[in-house]
Order: sequence, then C-alpha cells, then structure tokens
Amino acid sequence: MKRKLVSLLLVVAMTAGMVAGCGDNGSSDASSDASSSSDSSSDASADNSAAGSGKVYYLNFKPEQDEAWQDLAEAYTAETGVEVTVLTAADGTYESTLKSEMAKEQAPTLFQVNGPVGLASWKDYCADLSGSEVFSHLTSEDYALKDGDSVLGIAYVIETYGIIYNKSILEDYCTMDNAVIASVDEINNFDTLKAVADDIQARKDEINEQFGYSLMGAFTSAGMDSSSDWRFKTHLANLPIYYEYQADGIGSTDAIKGTYLDNYKKIWDLYITDSTCEPGLLSSKTGDEAESEFGMEEAVFYQNGTWEYGNLTNPDNGYIVTADDFSMMPIYIGVEGEENQGLCTGSENYWCVNSKASAEDQQATLDFLNWVVTSDAGRDSIANTMGFTTPFDTFADGYTADNCLIQADQAYTAAGKTPVTWCFTTMPSETWKDGVGSALLEYAQGTADWDGVVSAFVDGWATEYQAANE
Repeated sequence: MKRKLVSLLLVVAMTAGMVAGCGDNGSSDASSDASSSSDSSSDASADNSAAGSGKVYYLNFKPEQDEAWQDLAEAYTAETGVEVTVLTAADGTYESTLKSEMAKEQAPTLFQVNGPVGLASWKDYCADLSGSEVFSHLTSEDYALKDGDSVLGIAYVIETYGIIYNKSILEDYCTMDNAVIASVDEINNFDTLKAVADDIQARKDEINEQFGYSLMGAFTSAGMDSSSDWRFKTHLANLPIYYEYQADGIGSTDAIKGTYLDNYKKIWDLYITDSTCEPGLLSSKTGDEAESEFGMEEAVFYQNGTWEYGNLTNPDNGYIVTADDFSMMPIYIGVEGEENQGLCTGSENYWCVNSKASAEDQQATLDFLNWVVTSDAGRDSIANTMGFTTPFDTFADGYTADNCLIQADQAYTAAGKTPVTWCFTTMPSETWKDGVGSALLEYAQGTADWDGVVSAFVDGWATEYQAANE
C-alpha cells in the first residue's frame, strides 16, 4: 500500500479512535509517571482465565505494513471472536501518536518502542513478558529489551538496510566504453561508489539513449519531508556513530565526539549532488517520490531497507523494476577497512504490552501475539506478505521470507562481512534527530555550512542526553 493511501487510512482510523475513546485522562505527556491501580499493574503472564474476554488495540509503527496488519486483525477476529483494532501512525509521527493515544481511556494494549532509549520513556507502561508464550519462542534473549529480570519488549522483526541498487542498469553500464567498473562486485568502498555514481550522473543521457532507460540521476532524491528524512537523520547517521563506537570500544555514550562526521559529509554530499533533483528541492521531496524514482528506473541507487521489498514488487504500484532487477549493497562512507563491512542489520521494532490495560485486555493481546507467531495465517503474513525475517523459532519450518534484499544480507554474512550494528537506538531523543535533520537540510540548501551539522550532532547529543537523564 502506498504511504499516501496509508495517511488517508490513518485519518479515518484516528477518527474512529476518537469515537471509541470515551475520554481523556488529562495527561499531556503519556510517558510521565502514572498512578497504578490494582488491575492495571498485573503481570502480563496472568493465567488464561482472562482469555476471550478482552480486546486488542495495536498501534502499528510501519505504514508499509498497514494493510497486512488490518487483514491479520480481521482474520483473528473471524477465528476467535476477539476484537482487534489496528491503528497505523503515519511516517515520522509514531511517538507523537503514541503519546496522544496513550492519553485516552481506550489506549493501545500493544505498542512499539525502538530500543533502550524508547524503553526509557515508556517502561512504566510495559508489562513483564518473561512468562509469555511469545517470549518463549525467541531464538535468543538478545532480541528482548530487559529491565533487570523483567522482559519489557520483544523484537518481532530483524531488518537490514543499505543502498538498494538496480542490477540491470549497473550491469548495462559496465558494458559501456570507459565504464569505471567492469562488475558490480567492484563497488566495495566509498571511492569506487563515488566514481561510479559520478560517471552515471554525467552520462545519464548516454545511458538512456543506449539502453532505453529513463535515468534522471544516480541516486534517488534525498527527500527531507517527514516521510523520508528518517533515512538520513537516523539510518545514515548510524554509520558515523557505529564507527566511533567501534573505535572507542563502547556501545553507547553520553557525549558523541563526531570522529567520523567528515565521512558523514562525504556520503551526504554524494546523495545530494548525484541525484534526480537539485538540493534546493529536498525540503518537499517525499519518501513516495524516492521510491517511485527507483521503481520507474529513474535512479540506480536508493538508500532504504528490506521492508521496501513489498512496495517495490507490489504490482498495484505499477513499477518497472522486478525482484530480479535489484539487490542491496552496504553504505560506504570512506572508513579504513570498509571493504569488510556488511549491511546495517538490527531491530527498532519491539512489541510492548500496555501494563495499564486491564488484565483481560493484556491477556487478549498476548494471545493475539502468540497466534501471529505460531499460526499458519500469522506466519505466512509476517514472512511472505510483510517480507520479514523474525527472531522466533516458529518460523524455521518453511516460513522464510522470499525477499532478495534479505538474501543479499545473507550473502554478505556468508562471505564473512561484518554487519553494521544498529547504534541509532542509542540516539538520545527525537529532538536530537530533528536537529540533525534540519542542519542537513540547511547545508544541502546552501543556507548554512557543515559546521551546523557538526554542532547539531555533537552539541545536540550532549544536551539531549543530559535532558533525558536528569
């Protein structure tokens, strides 16, 4: 489903939610401390006597999977009679939507946090899942968010991102006179990536004439609209953080140094110059536009992740590319030894059950989650419709996603490449991300210099970390 349609669904669903929500508890900040009651503080592993009498309300993080979750909810209700409501937040609005919905009397019973930082804001609303069936199916406790012995979040998808590329166009390019490379496999560092992108950008008209493509640029537009900016202020920003953590032997910090921000600049400069559009237009460019540019073979390179497979191969979107046309390579930023780098792999999608919900609703939610990861309908949807790789042992029996982007990740791992950890889950706040995003846009538009990005990255990190940990 295209995101603009999802946005419409969100409006409809939010309207329905306001009807369902009988009142507001008066809290303007849903992540603040709340008083507990005898039934709302119950352990999420409560006995099954409550099963069948509760309801499920899932606030979904992923717009691209909205339709699949709506279908699953409908199937579960048809099978069990249990009411399941799914509300999907629009791109870039999950945290604000979660705060708004949690402030209502009929709050989500199931929601998501993005990792340790997200958990810190919402742990008072997270039931202990250590005794639940869904937790028992995790292949490793590394996929659980813990607070002491309590399991407050469970990852449900392991995802990978990098630079999605059009194999067909690159292979044709390699046959051209004076091509920079003879094989796609030669792109294993920033200098080679830049040389190829620069040449494609300069020769796009020649490529179009010779092979019949409609190239407008080497890279899709690096849109800084809220539907797209997360790709750069979060996912791309992960690379300099990852390499700094590796160099310093740490896993988080209260004060990022910015050791690799010159490398961040290199890749950002490449994205905004070898592009389908001028940098001055980026403020209004959307995620849908970038996706369409790649899908219609107007660009060769597109930073995104395994979750894009469904959109790119959905026949309803009318794209030219097929699953045979594309794959994914690492994001190279010019760091020594990056030839041995794999793709960025991890999770920022952890299920949490609302501890403030009634015991009946908590149990109904746990039953629904267990059905999702054990039933044929649930596993087929997760693996084949959503295209996810999961951390659950129940998917080993024939429920492996047929996703060429996941297969690319597996190939890099099999070749001994080191996956890049998702360090962005340690970013201090959404405010920090927004500050970096604004600075990136101002730099791209020529209204500020790179020092503004450095300040937002380094000074902003220290300020936001302190504010979050006072």
